Amino acid sequence: MTSSPAAQRSVPFNQLKPGVDAVRAELDAAIARVLDSGRFLMGPELERFEHAFAAYHSPEVRAAGVGSGTDAITIALRALGMQPGDEVLVPANAGVPPVAATVAAGCVPVFCEVDPRTHALDPGALQDLVSSPPQATLRPRAVLVVHLYGQPAQIDTLAQIAHATGLKVVEDCAQAHGATLSSRKVGTFGDAAAFSFYPTKNLGALGDGGAVLSRDPAVAERAKRLRMYGWRERYRSEEHGTVSRLSELQAALLGVKLRHLDRWNAARRRVAQRYRARLEGVVELLPPEGVFHLFVIRSAQRDALKAFLRERGVGTDVHYPLPAHLQVPYARYGRGSGSLPITEQLAHDVLSLPMYPELSDDDVDYVAEQVRAFAARHGA
Repeated sequence: MTSSPAAQRSVPFNQLKPGVDAVRAELDAAIARVLDSGRFLMGPELERFEHAFAAYHSPEVRAAGVGSGTDAITIALRALGMQPGDEVLVPANAGVPPVAATVAAGCVPVFCEVDPRTHALDPGALQDLVSSPPQATLRPRAVLVVHLYGQPAQIDTLAQIAHATGLKVVEDCAQAHGATLSSRKVGTFGDAAAFSFYPTKNLGALGDGGAVLSRDPAVAERAKRLRMYGWRERYRSEEHGTVSRLSELQAALLGVKLRHLDRWNAARRRVAQRYRARLEGVVELLPPEGVFHLFVIRSAQRDALKAFLRERGVGTDVHYPLPAHLQVPYARYGRGSGSLPITEQLAHDVLSLPMYPELSDDDVDYVAEQVRAFAARHGA
């Protein structure tokens, strides 16, 4: 009796423990330092990490640690002066969090089409929306640019279009820690940037966390007030704020992991290069840039391919299966099915293959071999 393909091999979609194990002694020391300090919120570990995270990006930026990446977007929009009812141009293919954060800021999301090559906002579509809006009443005040999958969006061009028309630019860098465009790190092109430290991110905490980054000191300082009741001085609120704090423990752990980020990103690139060498011409691939938070392919038979890989022990995921403009809470902001044809087609085609820094060459080769086997039988 022969064993099933799944019994022969197992390649999980992601694993976090190997990354933790690699720096466990440093993490343990950071935890002990926080416990010994007796200070668990708004203390020296947060300040130290904020300085290090800002310096990692540019000497010209400042950082404010917050409770999550979603909160970071909401607070960034508010720190830039967005008011209830202001319209913000957003993609619909980056999952719910960017849209949910926009709504949480009191703003109105206006969905913009994406580039089929990069899966990020399409500069041409953005230009059309701001110069020839579909509704005469459209008056956007900001654009939210998501660097999806760790691939840099065309942020230089998008920011130029936005700023020429008076729009503020918020970069969503939740999946793109350390990514660069023209030797400049993403998160430094716009008026503010939002980062997530969710455990699966390239720079992940051991829980939730996020940060707002800005070159404008006033924006960064306002973000710090907004994350804690609008306080500049303790117990005195200057404006309506929230509570969204990056804890001392998470800040200390992130400070450790930040020192290893470039090495981990280099490992992700090596995994991606190996995938590309084995899958070029077999399935559609994204551009070879970025830090590969995810390795995403396109297949017209995505669901069949996903099932085929599952039977052979390969974990996959779909980022993302239903665009935000077609989801119940946010459909009222869109124009219905068919309004974003590229976005909607991507939702049917994209598939994320296993990707993490410790993924072995043998496992990459096995995954690629199975994708090639499917394509040989069924086409891409």
